[in-house]
Amino acid sequence: MLLKDLPEDARPREKLLARGPGALSDAELLALLLRTGLPGKNALQMGQELLDNFGGVAGLLHTGPEALRCIKGLGPAKRAELVAVLELARRALAEELKEKALFSTPQSVRDYLQLQLGCRPHEIFAVLFLDSQHRLIALEELFRGTLTQTSVYPREVVIRALALNAASVVLAHNHPSGAAQPSRADELLTQTLKNALGLIDVRVLDHFVVTSTQAVSMAELGLL
Repeated sequence: MLLKDLPEDARPREKLLARGPGALSDAELLALLLRTGLPGKNALQMGQELLDNFGGVAGLLHTGPEALRCIKGLGPAKRAELVAVLELARRALAEELKEKALFSTPQSVRDYLQLQLGCRPHEIFAVLFLDSQHRLIALEELFRGTLTQTSVYPREVVIRALALNAASVVLAHNHPSGAAQPSRADELLTQTLKNALGLIDVRVLDHFVVTSTQAVSMAELGLL
C-alpha cells in the first residue's frame, strides 16, 4: 500500500501536522525523511526496515553512509539526508551542553553519551573536558579496545586536559556487551585517572558506563 492510500489521519505528514511530531512512531518519522519507497514496499515499511536492521533509533544514530548501502532503495541522496539529520541531533545536544552547566541537565549528558558511544561495536574511552563552570569544552575519544589501567594512558589524558585548559572532566566508556554495571577494572582505572589529574588540579566529576539503552553514573553508585 502506498502512503497516499492510507487514511488521511494515518499518513505520517498529515498526522504530524495535526498532532505534532510526538504522535509519530520512529518508523513514521523516518518515512517522512525517506518520502518514497520501492515497488512493493512503501516509505513506512522502509523506515521500519532501517530500525530493525540497525537496532532502533540508537543504532541508527551511529550508522554511517557506507553501512546504509545494504538497504535496498537508499540511494546516495537519501543516505546523505539521513546521515545529516542524525549528525544534527548529535550537534544539538553538544551545543546544549556547551551553553549550560553539564549537570544542570543530567539527562542531556546521558543522551549525549549514548548518541556518541552507545552503539559502537568496540570499546571506546572518551573524556568530556569541562571549563570552570562545568560547561562542555570538548568530547574527545582517546582510546579504543579493551580498556584497562594499562591500555588507557593517564599521561595522554593529562596532556589533553592541559591543552584545553580544562578545570574538570567526566570520563565515559561503552560496554558493547550491553552490561552497564561498572567492573572492578573500571573502578581501578577511574582511581588511577583521578590521581593523575589531581596532580594538575583537574577534578574527575564522574565516570559513565554507556550502553545503547542507558548510561550509568559511577558517582551515583558511590564508586568515584
